[in-house]
Amino acid sequence: MIKALTRRGNMQYDVTIFQTPRQREKKGHQQVYRINIPADSRKHCLEETFSRFNVTDRIPVNYKGRFLSTGDIILIDEGRGGQYYYQLKPGGWVPINRITLL
Repeated sequence: MIKALTRRGNMQYDVTIFQTPRQREKKGHQQVYRINIPADSRKHCLEETFSRFNVTDRIPVNYKGRFLSTGDIILIDEGRGGQYYYQLKPGGWVPINRITLL
């Protein structure tokens, strides 16, 4: 019974994608899309977001950005749980400071 009450299960993560106008630029990230992603954890949310926006059949119809690539930034907003920024690097998602967006 306690396990059932404390289990988090899938949460809805508020995800915002930031991309530069041209691929591989280091400055000038702009918000291109916002979506809720169901996931078990932040790591799972990052994986799900990457697969959703890099597989043609899974991309939302109203998405105007490009495939996620190195340098793109994702904001995961957990409300009272905080905001977490991640940048896609050659080795995977890396946590970054908000100041990097400027």
